[in-house]
Amino acid sequence: MTKLDFKGKRVLITGGAGFVGSNVVERVQQCDGVAIVLDDLFTGTLDNISDGVKYEFVEGSVTDRKLINKLVKEVDYVAHMAARNIIISTKNPREDYETNIGGTLNILMAAREHNIKRVVYTSSASVYGNPRILPITEDERTLTFSPYSVSKLAGENYCHAFYESFGTPVTAVRYSNIYGPKQDPSNPYCGVVSKFIEAIDNDLPPQLHGDGQQTRDFTYVDDAVDGTLLALLSEKAEGSVFNVGTGVETTIHDLFRMISELLGKEIKPTFVDRRDIDNIRRRAVSIELIRTRLRWQPQIGIHQGLKRTIEWYKSETDSN
Repeated sequence: MTKLDFKGKRVLITGGAGFVGSNVVERVQQCDGVAIVLDDLFTGTLDNISDGVKYEFVEGSVTDRKLINKLVKEVDYVAHMAARNIIISTKNPREDYETNIGGTLNILMAAREHNIKRVVYTSSASVYGNPRILPITEDERTLTFSPYSVSKLAGENYCHAFYESFGTPVTAVRYSNIYGPKQDPSNPYCGVVSKFIEAIDNDLPPQLHGDGQQTRDFTYVDDAVDGTLLALLSEKAEGSVFNVGTGVETTIHDLFRMISELLGKEIKPTFVDRRDIDNIRRRAVSIELIRTRLRWQPQIGIHQGLKRTIEWYKSETDSN
């Protein structure tokens, strides 16, 4: 775990009741910072934040310009993590636009007005589309295949524009398939790891869309949190975009196999048609830039991460 120091600093975490956001909230508090959580609780829940963690909560949306201005005025840093996810964005592109693009603009305008120390914007490796070369570097062309990737790239472009035009201190991180504790399988918008764990643990065949040979770069949540907060604090991060991943490809079928073995189950998956969001064939991101610039690299490999996630899932189901 990376050594970080937020002593006496106030950090606004938009989307702080979500899967990754709640983990960021806890790390900020562990590093002696004051966490202010803004969330509209559309997909997030305050149950994600562990008992005993101190934070200030404001229920509201990043689309509320006056609220954003008020909250940003009172903090030192902003971790802007609020967004409509890829499934919701595909179903409702206008809501995606208003939240992911309009909300980001509201954050940047307030940060500029109130001279915030740093804004970190959480983007996505989905902005690369189907890459020409693996692992994908930050210089690779962007090719947006979904409304979600369009809005995430637009947010990045606004960050770059505010940095170049106004000197607003911003950094963007491109997440790659984050998984881990607090990714609740009961949430219909959660990722594939928790869905597979729940299905296999209950002796149900998980659904593999397409042929199952598509690959993703799965990143354990603790590593993603460390990378995010390093980008928030480091002077070397200002004005840059960083991949946050592992550089390792894992097929969806291999993911299914590893989870089955860890759970001690012998189940055959069900193959179903590809979804409209399943338009990326391969993914593995280069982490050389963040490794050399910020001295960050992932600490948790896929097997260890899956084991920890399963242990969390078991503890949750046993307590309910």
